[in-house]
Amino acid sequence: MPLDPDRPRKLLLLDSASLYFRAFFGVPDQRKDPSEPPTNALRGFLDMIATLVTAHRPTHLVACWDDDWRPQWRVDLVPTYKTHRLTEGSDVVEESPDDLSPQVPLIREALAAVGIARLGVADHEADDVIGTLATRHHGVMPVDVVTGDRDLLQLVDDAHDVRVLYTGKGGVREPDVATQALLQEKYGVPTGEAYLEMSVLRGDTSDGLPGVKGIGDKTAAQLIAQYGSLAALREAVDSGDPAIKGARRTNLEAASAYLDVAPTVVRVVRDARVADVDVALPTAVADRLALDELAARYGIENPVGRLLTALGLD
Repeated sequence: MPLDPDRPRKLLLLDSASLYFRAFFGVPDQRKDPSEPPTNALRGFLDMIATLVTAHRPTHLVACWDDDWRPQWRVDLVPTYKTHRLTEGSDVVEESPDDLSPQVPLIREALAAVGIARLGVADHEADDVIGTLATRHHGVMPVDVVTGDRDLLQLVDDAHDVRVLYTGKGGVREPDVATQALLQEKYGVPTGEAYLEMSVLRGDTSDGLPGVKGIGDKTAAQLIAQYGSLAALREAVDSGDPAIKGARRTNLEAASAYLDVAPTVVRVVRDARVADVDVALPTAVADRLALDELAARYGIENPVGRLLTALGLD
């Protein structure tokens, strides 16, 4: 049965790599013969979309893609950016489990066959695609961002109906639904912008961002709350504010060069040249023959069926 045409409009933006990595590590490998192609990430990713569509009832959906997971312009600003994720001996390839890599093209094929929009843009990460599409749809429809990456909490914006469904602990079935109230309650910051500035101060080892020595989540949030912004905090340091003293002053001064560039690296791009295409949920399977062949070849008839049911295309 097709989706209800009177369903309130909502855009769901998927941080695709975040989800298929989670699927790979969370869904059991059911192969009896190791010579068979792995499918756990593919199966899990399709099931995740089915779960999200059923639970959150979007009318529009985009699988946002990393066309460049480590853009050079970010590396130029902070050379350690994602360095630890590089495959040994390489400066361009992200380390990825051997059994995951061959599944990524299959995920792309499945999305295309079903008719779900998949968008990336050269020299940018999926985060930038998400930021651009969320901004593009401000005032048009509510936006839910699905990710396991805390960086995207910077997009939370009650005034523009942008939430983040953070899958860190509960997965796609029980995500933390991040609004500004949750940011205040859990992180001590009132807005997505304040979260961004707090994250710059504390750093992020998973992204190779050093932060300011001696400043963790709580201290970073307290400083942003006290001074109102990172810029105001830095002005207070430069002007000799007596409230900033000792090791904290020393560490903030030592991190000056990092603080000059880190906000640009951490901030998602809001105006990337993302293609302007129809991102409504499909009203018919885009390529039934290709989808049936893919399902039969890799034994994924069940997750494909669940996805089509969720989309009202079965």
